[in-house]
Amino acid sequence: MSFHIVLVEPEIPQNTGNIVRTCSVTGAKLHLVRPLGFEINDTRLKRAGLDYWHEVDIDYHDSFFQLKEKYPDGRFFCVETNARKYYTEPAYRENDFFVFGKETKGLAPEILYAHQDTTIRIPMRPVSRSLNLSNCVAIVLYEGLKQIGFPGLV
Repeated sequence: MSFHIVLVEPEIPQNTGNIVRTCSVTGAKLHLVRPLGFEINDTRLKRAGLDYWHEVDIDYHDSFFQLKEKYPDGRFFCVETNARKYYTEPAYRENDFFVFGKETKGLAPEILYAHQDTTIRIPMRPVSRSLNLSNCVAIVLYEGLKQIGFPGLV
């Protein structure tokens, strides 16, 4: 495993399914923080993840703080549109956590406050919309993988 992808209260099953595919081909571990905006047996979720589900290590958590208790030494990078630092600025290490909020609201203020030194953003034009969640995960994850030399990938 190289990195952890954390989806806090994801709402759109197709996004999570696409992220499952990304985790499968990169070896990233996926963490899903409840409540989820869909059922795990949702056909849209399964269709988007195709036959990659069995190749992904997925953990479920009842809260973000429960996840943090399980990994007390983890480095958590929260991805948020209003962060000061670009996602390319930190020096990532293997086993870092990339944290993404729900599609409609992002991460809760208390999570952002607790991680204000490690909150990052993907640069975009100043418009009212943002990138798709699954695209954001891929962008940030591949920057991390690049920085650590793409271990185990060909």
